[in-house]
Amino acid sequence: MNQEHLLLAFGLTLFAGLSTGIGGLIAFSSKKFKPGFLSAALGFSAGVMLYVSFIEIFPKSISALEESYSEKGAYIFAVLSFFVGIALIALIDKMIPKPENPHEVHFLGKIDTIDDDIEKAKLYRLGLLSALAITIHNFPEGLVTFFATLQDPSLGVSLSIAIAIHNIPEGVAVAVPIYYATKSKTKALLFSFLSGLAEPIGALIGYLLLFNIFDDKMFGYIFAGISGIMVFIALDQLLPMAHRYGKHHNAIYGLISGMAVMA
Repeated sequence: MNQEHLLLAFGLTLFAGLSTGIGGLIAFSSKKFKPGFLSAALGFSAGVMLYVSFIEIFPKSISALEESYSEKGAYIFAVLSFFVGIALIALIDKMIPKPENPHEVHFLGKIDTIDDDIEKAKLYRLGLLSALAITIHNFPEGLVTFFATLQDPSLGVSLSIAIAIHNIPEGVAVAVPIYYATKSKTKALLFSFLSGLAEPIGALIGYLLLFNIFDDKMFGYIFAGISGIMVFIALDQLLPMAHRYGKHHNAIYGLISGMAVMA
């Protein structure tokens, strides 16, 4: 683990996490919201994640494991770790509370006339549960950005941008219901920012837990698992969101553009 890149790794992880606050700001200007652009941006993010996972991260995990195993053994352990990563993020996705999909943007339009306290309470609960769900999801994303940057800063920069794009609609999903329930932009922005802080916190916890046992073998396991996590995020969250908020081709063009930029 390259100690020289620690500060950069935490900085990029913080940047990616706090982009949920950008989503919170966008939530208050929904009239300017362009679904087609968001669709292409999310597709771009998915393209970056998929390309990096299969072309950059997974091969690096195999190379690291070859220091301890044969070529065949390294491949087998990398594949197992890849699917463990998928299973881990899928389990998190299954267990967290979901009043609605917290990764989808819900622009509620002009509903300032809501006076029913029960409806306001429901909206507030929706925002809090969305914040909780996104907070839990952001822990492994923080690990992804942090460890990628420690190994390869240029790779970390690319991933932090992709994850930041991914986090923007999550901030919207938190801020919109809380704002309409409380009429407080400050509270809505606060919760959208706080949900993103899980990423640097997740990176810090991962670093503290793995600092003393990190070697080439551990790096190989972690990177293969990270590759699986990113593939799941791209296929389960980013591409469905991209398809939902724009024409099908917007998402695909964005996806291919993301891959091309990384290439």
